[in-house]
Amino acid sequence: MSGLESLYQEIILDHSKQRTGEGFVDPGTHASADNHQYNPTCGDEINLRVELSDDRQTIEKVSWEGDGCSISMASASVLSDMAPGMSLGEFQEMVDKFREMLRSRGQIQPDEEYFGDAAAFAGVSKFVARVKCAMLSWVAAEEATKEATVAK
Repeated sequence: MSGLESLYQEIILDHSKQRTGEGFVDPGTHASADNHQYNPTCGDEINLRVELSDDRQTIEKVSWEGDGCSISMASASVLSDMAPGMSLGEFQEMVDKFREMLRSRGQIQPDEEYFGDAAAFAGVSKFVARVKCAMLSWVAAEEATKEATVAK
């Protein structure tokens, strides 16, 4: 295993143990939506809440509850770290690029400055069965964000 792969593995393990955003947060008066995703292949499950700014243009907070493998839990933690403060456009672009990286089967090397800790999941793309584990929370956040923009 290369030094970079070892570092990526350590980031995933750290996030799976010390989880950012775990535990639902009451959104108060902000627009928010919850989304549930389940991976029947391995049993990973996540309930994720996205809270938007008052103008519904920026992600304020991501909180979640889940149970699953270290990859899915670490991915939710990384997402919860990264998404707050992003505009909806920036967030959707990040989701699209993350999805593209994971589907590349190792052909796309991530820009670590752009992806931050999410770059650690590049190695997951080589294991097709684990891609959905890494994407689970991102799909939940993508769906919740869409729902929150139209929520009353």
